[in-house]
Amino acid sequence: MAEAPPLIPEQRRDLILGQLRRDSVLSYRQLAKLVGVSHMTIRRDVAELERQGKVVATQGGAKIVARVATEPPRTEKAAADVWQKDAMARYAAGLVRESMTIYLDAGTTLQAMRPYLQDFGDLTVVTNDLVIASSYLDHPAIEIITLGGRVEKRNSSTVGRIPALALRELSLDIAFLTSSSWDLRRGVTIPAESKVEPKKAAVAAATTPVLVAASSKYGTFGRYRILGLDDLDLIITDDGLPADDAAEIQARCGVSVERTSAAEES
Repeated sequence: MAEAPPLIPEQRRDLILGQLRRDSVLSYRQLAKLVGVSHMTIRRDVAELERQGKVVATQGGAKIVARVATEPPRTEKAAADVWQKDAMARYAAGLVRESMTIYLDAGTTLQAMRPYLQDFGDLTVVTNDLVIASSYLDHPAIEIITLGGRVEKRNSSTVGRIPALALRELSLDIAFLTSSSWDLRRGVTIPAESKVEPKKAAVAAATTPVLVAASSKYGTFGRYRILGLDDLDLIITDDGLPADDAAEIQARCGVSVERTSAAEES
């Protein structure tokens, strides 16, 4: 019985995509065995699929680019990636200086900055996050500016046009942004239209826009685009983002990428 002819590149890549849609993440070894080609050929196929925005190369393999349709509630977010969030929050707080006006976007990662800002004697915190705002009520010196508007109860934050209008009246030194999805091709995206205006207004009002987002959210995208990665001054993520990906983001977008390391307590 004659052997089947080798697959052409388009057939191999369709096969890779089909398998990744089922398994989400696969190693180069698994993909090479599936397609029946060398490790080097698989790496080239994955690189081409990544260029097309269909997959993201990981440390030793690839994962499918996934659309984020909804965000989980705050209670679920609070329990996820606790050590990684603390490391990112600690690094973000290290950028803050006395007399600054900073924006803290809604989310549990930026909520984790609170203990690292305890010793500030002159700081203004602007936020649309009701939990973050309340966490500074016992601080003797930090001034709090909360942004009114419609409250999204699932995440305890204000959304829509009203907080965006307030942000347009402010001058921010640093805007710390969060996002449920980000990648090289699509930039910073979110699934909820109601969050678009406040995030864009915060970026426009800030001298230094900074994204603080977990590596687990990299390679995913939502329906609504906030900005490109090249519009940021800095990305703070965790060391789950492969060094090669961080280097590519820096080379192609001209934005610094800081990969923080979580040191778990024993």
